[in-house]
Amino acid sequence: MQISGKVAVVTGAAVGIGRAVAQRLAADGAEVVLADIDEDGLRQTQALIGPAARYVVADLRDDSSVAKLMASRPQILINNAGGGAVLRPCFPEASVDRWSAALDLNLRAPMLATQLALDSMREAGGGAIIMMSSTAGLGFDPHVSPEYSAAKAALIRLTATLAPLRDTHQVRVNCIVPDWVATERGIAERAALPPADRGPTQVPLQTLTDTVVRLVTDDSLAGKSLLLDREEDPHFLN
Repeated sequence: MQISGKVAVVTGAAVGIGRAVAQRLAADGAEVVLADIDEDGLRQTQALIGPAARYVVADLRDDSSVAKLMASRPQILINNAGGGAVLRPCFPEASVDRWSAALDLNLRAPMLATQLALDSMREAGGGAIIMMSSTAGLGFDPHVSPEYSAAKAALIRLTATLAPLRDTHQVRVNCIVPDWVATERGIAERAALPPADRGPTQVPLQTLTDTVVRLVTDDSLAGKSLLLDREEDPHFLN
């Protein structure tokens, strides 16, 4: 599908990956709806993009906020909002409310947004949905935030199960699984580490936004998860 002329919702658009993706989609001709809980950040993103963007302040852990956002009837949905891996304490020391909120933001919100977008996408003749997972969801090693890593792993599996939506709704769902991305914050965090602990160069933002465009525009891709690793070329996990 083409990006130009489409309505694209980008969650978590106040900073970082979400801001970069929103800028790229707008540059490619989309009308972008920015969503985040951070209104100041949303204003900054909107100012960077210009008239092609508008924003909706939305707490994606709240069902009514997600429903309000999906009323914009997007043909492109980027489920990017997430985070919390650095918050402490984590499961099992965290309270039920704390770890439940992490699951709500990182898994339930993209599931609900996807569900609410399907009918309008089908009525519009099709759509593209991208889940933003993380390498925290891969493998079998321990992770400092079990709730975060479990949610990100679930997004990868969820994406694969939704491949049939291409036939039933003309909607393609795919997933990006990025390693540490060179956002403004990511660059600062890496620089603050001792050189021996920094590891490989971070995934460039350009690589990530190029991947978003590829997954949106390539009609042959559905139910796929694409790994953006710091040490390997991008490749599909399935």
